[in-house]
Amino acid sequence: MKKTILTTVMITALFINCKDSQDKSNVSTNVESTETIHESVHEDDKMVLNNSWVTEIQLNSGNKWEANIETTEGVENMLELIKENNYKSVGDYHQLASKLNDEKNYVVKECTMTGPSHDNLHVFLHPLIKKIDALGNVNSVENGKVTIKSIKENLDGYYTYFK
Repeated sequence: MKKTILTTVMITALFINCKDSQDKSNVSTNVESTETIHESVHEDDKMVLNNSWVTEIQLNSGNKWEANIETTEGVENMLELIKENNYKSVGDYHQLASKLNDEKNYVVKECTMTGPSHDNLHVFLHPLIKKIDALGNVNSVENGKVTIKSIKENLDGYYTYFK
């Protein structure tokens, strides 16, 4: 009887120990995965905030593309929103992102451009859309400032390629 109890206790202890080591292994793997995701998010933020789109966009045989008035008005309105510069909290940046998104939606909805000018407008707009989304997800005032700076550079670039 003692042997049976002792054997049962030892087997139980062995299974508990194995389960604990598996749990520890899972925790370690989860921590590593979380760190990898965190690093990946920072890399994604850097990619979103860069202005590599200027290497993809083209001029119209050395001239600016003709844009419809609504597109130019939308860009001007977005620049005005940024110039207000009263952003002191993460919530302020999120509100700005919402307003910028409304203006961006206006530009997209009212666009009447076609052909190569329209294609190049998309080269300009695609990173701007990502930057506005990033601004809506900032988690610090410092990130908000950096993101606004990148958005402003993107918007200022509009006048290099469109009239």
